[in-house]
Amino acid sequence: MIAMMVAMTTAVWAKGPRPGYQTKVVAHRGYWQADGSAQNSIRSLVKADSIDCWGSEFDVWMSKDGTLFVNHDPTIGDVEIQKSKAKVVARQRLPNGEPIPTLEQMLKAAVSLPRLQLVCELKPHADKKHEAKAVKKIIDMVAKYGLEKRTTYITFSLEGMKELIKRAPAGTEVYYLNGELTPQQLKEMGAAGMDYNLSVLFKHRDWVDQCHQLGLKVNVWTVDDKPEALLDELLDMDIDFITTNTPEQVQQVIFERGISTYP
Repeated sequence: MIAMMVAMTTAVWAKGPRPGYQTKVVAHRGYWQADGSAQNSIRSLVKADSIDCWGSEFDVWMSKDGTLFVNHDPTIGDVEIQKSKAKVVARQRLPNGEPIPTLEQMLKAAVSLPRLQLVCELKPHADKKHEAKAVKKIIDMVAKYGLEKRTTYITFSLEGMKELIKRAPAGTEVYYLNGELTPQQLKEMGAAGMDYNLSVLFKHRDWVDQCHQLGLKVNVWTVDDKPEALLDELLDMDIDFITTNTPEQVQQVIFERGISTYP
């Protein structure tokens, strides 16, 4: 059995990983499947750290009067965040009973989790001027808590990506999510790489090598409860990051293949 496993692993890695290659796991909206957790909650951030995820992803909206909140959907309950005042949004609660967190509360919690990378997703706002203001506030708040080197930015908004690249400190990694830009286009815009859905990745398999040849990185989302064959294929493509709602399972598969996931 051991000999068979070694042979399988050798076959998977026939071409060999890039020098220094290491697949890292990002908990999508935090580790929200843990007991007592919820998507984009403070607890989901803490639980992602507790299982040694490389990073924890969360989503940011700005209220009508300029407060940054963490939530995936544009609405929570029947409240649309970007069109509501902060005091109205702040009254809303997550499924685990926590109040919806502000970005400031999330960052305060992250300060005490020094190993965890923060993957901050700027959500596309309907008003692009409002979105640009949100970018400035996010960048300033991350700096306030000294988390610049631990924060990566992602977004579906092309305008938002450009604004993040413009305002973030030099060397900050900003990734694009939408899937239509080639590696060369991303390079020219100053992005750190592509952060694309599985379907895009498998449609444009050559983009992975193109990214690496250009010095860019690749993240894929969202890899959940997939057969090990799929993870083998992704690992053989030298994917830099895997974003998943099931981080423990993905980490285990990577660990079994001898690729450390953290640090």
